[in-house]
Amino acid sequence: MRGKRLATVSALAAGTLAAAGLAFAPAAAAVTPQTATINATCTIGGGGAATLTATQDGTAATITLSSTAITAPIPIAADSVTSTLSLVNAGGGTTAFSGKRNPAMAAGSGVSVGPLDGTVAPGDSLEFHGGSLKMTIFGITITCTADAPQSPGPFIFD
Repeated sequence: MRGKRLATVSALAAGTLAAAGLAFAPAAAAVTPQTATINATCTIGGGGAATLTATQDGTAATITLSSTAITAPIPIAADSVTSTLSLVNAGGGTTAFSGKRNPAMAAGSGVSVGPLDGTVAPGDSLEFHGGSLKMTIFGITITCTADAPQSPGPFIFD
């Protein structure tokens, strides 16, 4: 009987500790919204609607920009575009996301860059309007800027 009682007490204690551990485990960081749309004008490649997709893992974050309206002026090989996306932080300053990641793109096809890497702090509120996307292709820099605030609103990082 004593063995069963000890086993029962041990099981209850282990269950209580596991539940307490779950209650105090840190929540996974998340960015909201995860996607936003912008309307941008670029120095080359036209302009129009684009989608921004954001992810977050602690202070590390990524943003990918894709558009069927903004087009590649020439054929572009995979991972050959050096990109810097600068977003305006509501708390002041800008936050840059950069990298050299893109799919291969045919001349005239929609543009996609990213995921571009950046560092965020809890509570950062980042908006493309007022910032820019600079893409360097074969030594030529193309700059895109937003014509209006992103929709549904800025990215808020946990």
